[in-house]
Amino acid sequence: MEQGTTLFLKSAIVIIGIIVLALSIFWLPYQANFFAEMYPEFAYLQYPLLVGLLVTTLPFFIALYQALKLLRYIDYNKAFSTKTLFSLKNIKYCALVISVLYMVGFISLLSLNAANPGILLIGLVIIFCSAVIAFFAAVLQNLLSRALQLKTENELTV
Repeated sequence: MEQGTTLFLKSAIVIIGIIVLALSIFWLPYQANFFAEMYPEFAYLQYPLLVGLLVTTLPFFIALYQALKLLRYIDYNKAFSTKTLFSLKNIKYCALVISVLYMVGFISLLSLNAANPGILLIGLVIIFCSAVIAFFAAVLQNLLSRALQLKTENELTV
């Protein structure tokens, strides 16, 4: 495949990464301070929530990197390889980790009676989206694994 055919997807991934990085560095600490001042009874949750949100960016950026590697494999006609399977597996696990981390945060906020409906709704959306991405990556991984098996069988019969 001609290099550059996945340029749009690569640029979208880079732009998403830059936006999330900027939000994590600048907007999240500002919002944490704002909510701590607005709701002083929940000020003790400012830093645990901020750290929890920043921890979830690590698997997010790992998944973005794996997606870039996946697109590079597609550019170099190595879409049907074990490297691609490994990238899909990593994306699946990163999405599952994000879902689990947000579920733990969701449950802990509910147990502390610190549940703001808007924040919980955003958390549920993130949990759902991450679970969908994990499921989609698992389906693609299974499909690609079967395709690799067929490819190996065909190479052996020829």
